[in-house]
Amino acid sequence: MTTAPRLRSPEHGRLQPAQAFPPLSRGRLDTLQVNLTYRCNQACVHCHVNAGPTRTESMEAASVELIPEVLAARDLRCLDLTGGAPELHPQFRALVRAARALGVEVIDRCNLTILQEPGQEDLADFLADQGVTVVASLPCYLQDNVERQRGSGVFQRSISGLRQLNALGYGQPGSSLELNLVYNPQGAALPPEQGPLEADYRRVLWADHGVVFNRLYALANMPVQRFAAVLSAQGELEGYLQLLRRSHRNENLAQVMCRQLISVDWQGFLYDCDFNQQLGLPASGDPTANAEGNVGRSHLRDLLRRNPAGDPIQVADHCFGCTAGSGSSCGGALAA
Repeated sequence: MTTAPRLRSPEHGRLQPAQAFPPLSRGRLDTLQVNLTYRCNQACVHCHVNAGPTRTESMEAASVELIPEVLAARDLRCLDLTGGAPELHPQFRALVRAARALGVEVIDRCNLTILQEPGQEDLADFLADQGVTVVASLPCYLQDNVERQRGSGVFQRSISGLRQLNALGYGQPGSSLELNLVYNPQGAALPPEQGPLEADYRRVLWADHGVVFNRLYALANMPVQRFAAVLSAQGELEGYLQLLRRSHRNENLAQVMCRQLISVDWQGFLYDCDFNQQLGLPASGDPTANAEGNVGRSHLRDLLRRNPAGDPIQVADHCFGCTAGSGSSCGGALAA
C-alpha cells in the first residue's frame, strides 16, 4: 500500500513521520465492531477512546437500524459492541435482540460497574437471557492497581458485578454463558505472558472473592487519546513507542484483529480498527464512490453492497502495539 500517514505527536504538537509498519490487507470479514457511544460512567486513565460521563456522542437510530441488515448481508458471525459504555445507548437492548435473532454472537465490552448504575439493575439478567458474551474490564486482581487506573471504589463494584454474573451462570463450568476478563498493564509497559497471568487471576479471584471466569485477555495499552496524553505529560511517550517498535514480531501479523474485523464509529463511518477510529484514519473506501457519492470515506451502509475483503489496511506507528511481544487484539494475546 502507499506510505503510512503522518501523525500529530501529542508531545511536540508537530507532524512526525510514521514508522514503516508492514503493509496489511483484510481477509474474510467476520466481525463488526461498533462503538455505540463515547458516554461512560467511568473515565479510566488507560482509555484510548477518552470516554467519560460528559461525552455526548451517540449513534443515531438510522445507523443502529442498519447494523442487523449489514450482519445479514455480509454473513457476519459476530457483533462486538463497545463504547464508552455501550449499554448506555438507548437502543442497546433492541440491537442485541435483533442480532441474536439472526444467530450472531454478540459481545458486550462491559466495564462491570455499569451493572450497578441506576436504570441498569436488570442489565445482567438481560445479558444472560440473550446469551451475550461478556468481555469485562478488570485491569488487575489487586484493588490498589485497579483504582489507580479506574478510580476509587471501582474495584469492589467490579467484584460485585462479577459475582452477579457468576450467579447467573457466567463463567461457570458447563455453562454456555461466557465471561472473559481484560487485563491492561500499569503505565508504559507490555503485558506479561497471558497464560501465567491468567492462572494468577484465577487463583486470587477465587480465593479472595469466590469469582470464576472463562479466559483472560492480556491487552497492550495503545498510545492513543487519553493514555497517550498521560504518557506525554510524564515524558514517557517516545520511550513507549520505541518499546513497541523494538518488540515487534512479524509472526503476529497474520492474526492481528484488523484482518477479520471492521470498526464503526458513532456516526456510522468505517475504520480498520478502534484505534484508527480514534486517530481519524478511515478505512479504505470504494475507489469509485460510496452510497453518498463521497470517494474514499466508507459508511456502514456501504457494507450492504460491498465486501471489504482484500482492502488495504491503514497502518501507522501505533500498530506496533498489536504486534509487540505476544501480540494484542480484542481477543487477547496473539501468540500461544
